[in-house]
Parts: sequence; C-alpha cells; structure tokens
Amino acid sequence: MIIKKSPAEIEAMKEAGRISAKVLREVGAAVCPGVSTLELDRLAERIIRAEGGIPAFKGYGGFPGSICASVNEQIVHGIPSASVILRDGDIISIDTGATVDGWVGDNAWTYAVGKVSPEKQRLLEVTEKCMWAGLDAARPGNRLGDIGHAVQSIAEAAGFGVVREYVGHGIGRDMHEAPNVPNFGHRHTGIRLEPGMVLAIEPMVNVGTHKTRQMPDGWLVCTRDGKPSAHFEKTVAITEDGPVILTTEEGHTRPV
Repeated sequence: MIIKKSPAEIEAMKEAGRISAKVLREVGAAVCPGVSTLELDRLAERIIRAEGGIPAFKGYGGFPGSICASVNEQIVHGIPSASVILRDGDIISIDTGATVDGWVGDNAWTYAVGKVSPEKQRLLEVTEKCMWAGLDAARPGNRLGDIGHAVQSIAEAAGFGVVREYVGHGIGRDMHEAPNVPNFGHRHTGIRLEPGMVLAIEPMVNVGTHKTRQMPDGWLVCTRDGKPSAHFEKTVAITEDGPVILTTEEGHTRPV
C-alpha cells in the first residue's frame, strides 16, 4: 500500500532531508586518496548525531554502517571497512540517511577520488543527469514508468547499462515503502503519480552490462562484468506544484 503524506507530514520530513543532505555533502568533501571507508562512516555518524538525527542505515536489517560505501565496480551496499582505502582514480558511491522524529531521509552521490579516467567521469555525469531527469518526471499525472523511462533513455543513449534488480522506493516513516521505483520502463505505464507520494529516486548505472552479482557478505552488490558503476539518489515529494526535493540544505526544499 502506498502511504501518501499530507502537506504537514511532508513539512515534517524536511529536517530528516536536510540532515541527510548535509552529511552526504560533508562526507563527500572528505573523500580523498588514503582515507578509509570506515573513517568516512564514522564522520557520517558524528554529523548525523550532532545535528539531532539518528543514522537511518545503522542496524537496518543488520547493516553495520551509517553509510553504504561502494567503490568502482561495486554498485550498492558496500560495508565500510578500515581495510578499504581509497586510491587516486577510484569512484565511490556514498549512500546515507538520517531519521528525525520518525521520518527518514535517504540520498546518495558518487564521488571522484582524485583524478579519474574519462570513462568514469562520463559515467558520473550521465548518471547524475539520469537522476535529475527521473526527479523531473515525478509530477502529478505522470506514471511510474515515466520516471524509469527518463532514466533509462539517457543511460542507454550513452551506451551504459541500467541496473534492474535494485530500484528506488517510497519513503516516509520506513526507509523502504511502496512503491518500488525502477530505473527502467515505458512512458505512460504503471501507477499514476499523485500529490503526497514521497519517493527515493536512485539511478544505478553501469559502464557495461546491467547484470549484477551478490557478494558473499550478503550485502555488497557488484557489476557482473567488473566494470564501474555510479549511483545518485535524492528524496522527492510529489506536490500539486510539481516535485520538491527534500534532501537538500537549500532552505530545506528545492523544486526541480
């Protein structure tokens, strides 16, 4: 069941979104060669708690970190570790969120570590563009397939693969609510988007095949062919006036 939020509830979600955006920005600024993903995780938790939030990921389904840290061919759900040291030329997806007064914010960004290859830089640019296109499609009267189509058309026009097994989702008092939000699909298909829906839109785009493989730890997901992957995500509320991003520090909300 899709749980639509009232205008007052969307307003209440803004603080979780603000903290989620702040921690992602500050952790992203700390990304550099020589830092471990565990150091980034500890920084994220400090910021979230200092801002009055609770790390939304920590303990979720048994996940041990406050961030997911996924490097190069790793798509999502990388567990932070002292043994994973970032190197010049890597890319890292950082996915994190905060819970405030029972409401959850969720966002992700993929950062370049030092100087990256032209292929990786293009992947980052295309995937970010996919995210913005998906967010822009989150408008009343559109359908769920319009979001997926917007993402897929840009990614595949660039020659990249769009992950099928992992998708965006509704969000509110729970991290994952209905509906699932695929990053692929056909225009004018699927459920109709209505004011009050709040979605986490998160393209996961691979340089090569869209196929994935689950790693033995039960969390980490990598590309099947070992080629790089990027991941961008924002939480967005669908309103009568169009999509409003909640995971932002810019006055708590930002229209697309």
